[in-house]
Amino acid sequence: MRKLIKGIDEKIGITEFYQKFLSGYMVPENLNFWYTLGSVCIFFFLIQVVTGVLLLMYYIPSVDKAFESVLFITNNVPFGWLIRRIHAVAAHLFVIALFLHMLSVIIMGSYKKPREINWITGCLLFALVLTACLSGYLLPWSQLSYWATTVATSIPETIPYIGKWLVFLIRGGEKITQITLSRFFALHVVIIPSLIFLLITIHIIVMRRVGISYPPGTDESKVKKIPFFPYFFLKDLRSIYLFFALTLLIVFFFPQLVFPKDAMVKADPLETPEKIKPEWYFLFNYQLLKIVPNEFLGIFIQILLALVILLLPFIDRNPERRIWKRPLFFMSVIFFILFYIFITVWGYLS
Repeated sequence: MRKLIKGIDEKIGITEFYQKFLSGYMVPENLNFWYTLGSVCIFFFLIQVVTGVLLLMYYIPSVDKAFESVLFITNNVPFGWLIRRIHAVAAHLFVIALFLHMLSVIIMGSYKKPREINWITGCLLFALVLTACLSGYLLPWSQLSYWATTVATSIPETIPYIGKWLVFLIRGGEKITQITLSRFFALHVVIIPSLIFLLITIHIIVMRRVGISYPPGTDESKVKKIPFFPYFFLKDLRSIYLFFALTLLIVFFFPQLVFPKDAMVKADPLETPEKIKPEWYFLFNYQLLKIVPNEFLGIFIQILLALVILLLPFIDRNPERRIWKRPLFFMSVIFFILFYIFITVWGYLS
């Protein structure tokens, strides 16, 4: 038996993989909770893939049958309600975990040289996850998903010259129709997950090549290194348990946070709800367009803001990573966070 196992190991190299990528991969001992959020994001991506595949077995991407198929999943398929709720709640927490991960990278200055590619791939991942959320939101074909998608996809319309063309390209027509549903379905189940997987792979490969960043202010020569597995892996698991517990808490006790009343009604393109808004992660963009007098200016501000964030490693060339040593940068980050929260809450309440 031992010879058989040894022979298989020699062929596929399990021991070599374990020693090279797990027990032999050394990380600083003083890594804190914030360094575990990357693993939390990967965990939520896997949840989306697994639960998404299970939902695909019963979901029908047709405007006539989509809502009924979702009802069938919820009411007739064993544990269908649970799988659907976990899929929906985990999507929201995926966005939150990714947002916190990027925020921690900004605060700790981990985007600086030589980790520019890590930062750029992280920004692209964030954009893809938001796109995945938008495309998946329409699939149940409920009153909420239909009109929230109508509002969200109309945002690019204010861009001069190409705005209407962009909206037409996204929707496949002037309004949300079967073509839109088919496009969003293809994006949600094939194209975007494949791109997310590719970017995660690049992100990890580059991180392994340049090494994980030390906490700011650390004397790297004095910090002991420990094997990633099992020591830091257990830290990752602790954070994953925490976020998964939060997922189950919402799934079992507060599902109305994700499934409000309009999510239980089939889409009716002829009946516009009184108050319809995009999902919370688009409320900042939505409300900013409302309060800026000129819509083009609102779009321009958002594009400029996105470019500044994307190119942050090339704009901020100061090698100092300790944010308390960079008061102007620190105040800018705090201001942006408060501004983002204020505009988002304003958009929710308005």
